[in-house]
Amino acid sequence: MTVLRGIFRFLYDFIIGDDWKIAAAVVSALVTGLALLALGTPPAITVILTAVAVAAAFTAAILIDVRRTGS
Repeated sequence: MTVLRGIFRFLYDFIIGDDWKIAAAVVSALVTGLALLALGTPPAITVILTAVAVAAAFTAAILIDVRRTGS
């Protein structure tokens, strides 16, 4: 059980890290990309839209944190 707990803690820290908002945004962007592929959107367009969504979500999360600290 200790090994499983250690693996879970590592995965949580690796995936979530310090900011859960970035992890949630990336997961939601990837799920959106998967949905676009399931709907039949061409893969090249899906890749571009997913990359833009990940970049926008990451930028938004960083801007929210910067505004909160007042820097």
